[in-house]
Amino acid sequence: MYQVNEIFYSLQGEGYHTGRAAVFVRMAGCNLRCTFCDTDFAHGEPMSAEQIADRVFTYSTSPDTLIVLTGGEPTLQVDEALTEALHRHGQMIAIETNGTHAVAAGVDWITVSPKMGAPVVMSMADELKLVMTDQPESEIQKWLTTVKAQHYYLQPCSCKNTAEVVAYIQRHPEWQLSLQTHKYISIQ
Repeated sequence: MYQVNEIFYSLQGEGYHTGRAAVFVRMAGCNLRCTFCDTDFAHGEPMSAEQIADRVFTYSTSPDTLIVLTGGEPTLQVDEALTEALHRHGQMIAIETNGTHAVAAGVDWITVSPKMGAPVVMSMADELKLVMTDQPESEIQKWLTTVKAQHYYLQPCSCKNTAEVVAYIQRHPEWQLSLQTHKYISIQ
């Protein structure tokens, strides 16, 4: 059984897939306690892989709909049995992880979002998305060589330091801007 905080249908608000229709599976539990986290992941409903897949498919069975596994920290629970159940209708499965644990087989798109001070065990991802808080420049820049990714995003922290992030990217164009567009347009 998996502990699931919530399952909902919305648009992906961050990173490479911004604007894409997505069913979010928010797993309960996390191994980190980030001060800026805006997710209530402490509570969860026990569900089997089939129950999760059935709920996901009540929202969409279109192969164009993205399934996003998030949390909390989804790698603490997501396994191959769950990814197999979710692939039943051919959707792409994405995961957003802090990178402190390996990702299960069957995940199609990996977003590593490292947190300051937490050891990252992943060396490859499709995208790396770093929330910019008050890290020194060396802490930000190290991620360009620590995790090999196709895309590198810097994201303002809770939409509060956007001007600072934009200025940083102008000085370091190897980064791209990721905004929490779901917050700007008031959707989940």
